[in-house]
Amino acid sequence: MPRRLGDLEDAVMTRVWEWNRPVTVREVLEDLQKERSIAYTTVMTVLDNLHQKGWVRREAEGRAYRYEAVSTRAAYSAALMNEAWSASDNPAAALVAFFGMMSPEQRHALRDAVRMVQVDDPADAEEEQPAAREGAREEQPEAAEEAPAGEGDEPGAGAGGKGR
Repeated sequence: MPRRLGDLEDAVMTRVWEWNRPVTVREVLEDLQKERSIAYTTVMTVLDNLHQKGWVRREAEGRAYRYEAVSTRAAYSAALMNEAWSASDNPAAALVAFFGMMSPEQRHALRDAVRMVQVDDPADAEEEQPAAREGAREEQPEAAEEAPAGEGDEPGAGAGGKGR
């Protein structure tokens, strides 16, 4: 399970992730020095530690190394969220609390992500849809089923479509 990166480790990994290519200690150092005073040996030690922890791989190039990320920042973030969620004694309550902390934009991104996962795994979508359809039937008055086609439909709904 991933351990949260320290501030300096995160600053170094941010460059590695953003550049998305093998980088040298010197490149990372020069970029970090735009924000703070830092020594070459400090950046070298951080990258070596990240290598030992499995966050970066390295290849020798002359007397130096080039480092590149083993996984994406998104995968790192997902692993941290999974670790925190798995540690909860009440995962459902933890999710509800987490969702409550989200901004409207984050909740929108979450809805998009759930839709993408459902598209990727049709078996999951099929398992959830029958229950959703039954719930929708219970909420609709009986007469709604007999309404002529087109009445009350949302624009673009079409046959069997949702209009959204």
